[in-house]
Amino acid sequence: MGKKAQLKRLQKQRSSVLRRMIKPSDNRLKTADRSQKQKKKNANSDEQKVIERPQGSSAMFFQYNTQLGPPYHILVDTNFVNFSIKNKLDIIKTMMDCLYAKCIPYITDCVVAELEKLGQKYKLALRIIKDPRFERLHCMHRGTYADDCLVQRVSQHKCYIVATNDKDLKRRIRKIPGVPIMNVALNRYVIERMPDAFEPMAKK
Repeated sequence: MGKKAQLKRLQKQRSSVLRRMIKPSDNRLKTADRSQKQKKKNANSDEQKVIERPQGSSAMFFQYNTQLGPPYHILVDTNFVNFSIKNKLDIIKTMMDCLYAKCIPYITDCVVAELEKLGQKYKLALRIIKDPRFERLHCMHRGTYADDCLVQRVSQHKCYIVATNDKDLKRRIRKIPGVPIMNVALNRYVIERMPDAFEPMAKK
């Protein structure tokens, strides 16, 4: 019985508190106070929630990237060049063997700067990327962190394939729809997330 009595007492207290609250239509309220309350109520009801979403690329047809096709534009990362040298792979020839089409490798200023920072040990890598067949892309950003630069480029322009063996960079690029990734595996190049029409090597 004690619990029931306590519950009844609490309910009475709550109802008395609710009764004490002044309603907006109460006569005791001044017209200025009433209008302020009404304004707040109207403002809350009229406010529309604005949801900002990034604009989808015009190159994307659902999950299919219409800008991909021969000749392929391939953004090359620092460690991709180093892995290719370790596996004794000719970058341009092996890319063409992988995709069965003409490939144009692109090197950004920040990738060149990263290789220059690595010193004499990576002199061969520098000599390879300074080949005239490699197209140079000039960077407008500060610093030499290549991963952010490559992610930004493929987010803006959907015509690139990213060539990298960096796990963190691959994880970031997989979140961007329509961007294939090329990497060195089993002494050859392997492509992932390529559309079926242009996927000769991925299933082999």
